[in-house]
Amino acid sequence: MKQKLGFIEQLFRLPLFLLVFGLASIMMLIPAGYAGVVRELVTGRAFLYSGLLGVIIFVLIAMAHHGRMPGHGALGPLMSLFSTFVFLPLILAIPFYEALQTTSFFNSYMEMVSSITTTGATLFDDPERLNRPLHLWRALVGWLGGLIMWVAASSILAPLNLGGFEITARAEPGRRALGQGQVGQSEGRLKLIKIVATLFPIYFGLTWLLWALLWVSGDESLVALCHAMSILATSGISPVGGLTGESGFTGEMLMVLFMLFALSRLTFSSDTVTSESGGISHDPEFRIGIALVVAVPTVLFLRHWLASYDVAAETTMMDAGHAFWGALFTVMSFLTTTGFASNSWGDAQQWSGLATSGLILMGLCLIGGGVATTAGGVKLLRVFALYRNGRREMERLVHPSSVSNADPMARRLQKNGAFIAWIFFMLFALSLAAVTILLAASGATFEESVVMAIASLSTTGPLLEMGGDTPIRLIELNSFAKSVFVGAMVLGRLETLAIIALLTPDLWRG
Repeated sequence: MKQKLGFIEQLFRLPLFLLVFGLASIMMLIPAGYAGVVRELVTGRAFLYSGLLGVIIFVLIAMAHHGRMPGHGALGPLMSLFSTFVFLPLILAIPFYEALQTTSFFNSYMEMVSSITTTGATLFDDPERLNRPLHLWRALVGWLGGLIMWVAASSILAPLNLGGFEITARAEPGRRALGQGQVGQSEGRLKLIKIVATLFPIYFGLTWLLWALLWVSGDESLVALCHAMSILATSGISPVGGLTGESGFTGEMLMVLFMLFALSRLTFSSDTVTSESGGISHDPEFRIGIALVVAVPTVLFLRHWLASYDVAAETTMMDAGHAFWGALFTVMSFLTTTGFASNSWGDAQQWSGLATSGLILMGLCLIGGGVATTAGGVKLLRVFALYRNGRREMERLVHPSSVSNADPMARRLQKNGAFIAWIFFMLFALSLAAVTILLAASGATFEESVVMAIASLSTTGPLLEMGGDTPIRLIELNSFAKSVFVGAMVLGRLETLAIIALLTPDLWRG
């Protein structure tokens, strides 16, 4: 046992980017084996050779690094995370490009960036253009991206007070708290081992469980597996272009239950900043998320119900139930930045006689899910911090000399937390404006530019199809627009404060 633990410790002494590269190389053998089963031999060889070459390169570099510790300081792991989303897709795109053979390498790279950042936007609108192993690879890469964010939240972002952890922290973003001290390299690696050992079985087990449930509910095995990985990673990747309805209402019910893990980290871990709130029932993120999931469909349902009396002669409770469920599932999906639309979403629009505006879905994507989850967007904790601060300011307007009776954690949210949350909102708004301007300069219309900017920064790729009047086809964009979209996806996944931390020389020297 000690020898096994010693080997694991030696393995985790390697640079984090190298570890992710080795894991990705091993994962290439999965679509290689599946391609052999379904007789897609060209695809199988591309993944087999790429995977074996990657494993050999990993072993050689690991041997060269044996006995050495990375010496890049506190921001070194954050740089590894940045490299994972920018440079690792170059390697992930090699078997995809070699297997497909009908697209450019840059398009393959963009597809992999979209997958590993859990955005889920695809350049191949027709699912038939990709064979089954390639669809499996896209879902696997998205699933890997979700796992990386789960682990990175505790091991990288939390110690640096980034990714939403800065809201309740006493230190500035990118720095450790005063009483926390500097964590040694060996201690940091042991913590990483514990985090991986704790979270990976949960992540893998939840994915396997949802796959089995969707399969039993009626979905084909590959479709069920890809959808299960996409729900846990909130990537919205589907081998059939969305929910086809084989599993029906049962499958959508199961998906909604597993989407709850993207509303709050307390649903699967207690290492988040809100763990002192008293459990999941008192967690502000979870409560705000549930309130939105209930309130928005209710408003849409009432709007639909009133409109139906003007445009329809007959309505039934079955039609009303389909309309409400379609709104509830779709709202939950876009709030968690997954992007799946319910099969009843279209029925709700036809039943009402009104087309629901994509602005609602874009607003939900911007809000996003919980801190330290796979969801993108601004995050619910930041919204809660601004809400608490706004309510406190309203109290002071009535009673200027009043003293807040909130607990210490709530007072941090009302003051420093709300201030940092407001800074993040401003940075997010500036990023949104900059990406929109660049996309518009590339030749896209203003509406398309806004939708693409929100879809990339909130990591909600399916919004490209449902956000505007007509679906946006990424394959038709020029190289400059595609490059802007790729950069926006990375920025949306890492968040602006993390990028600023990487570009700040003082933090590297500290």
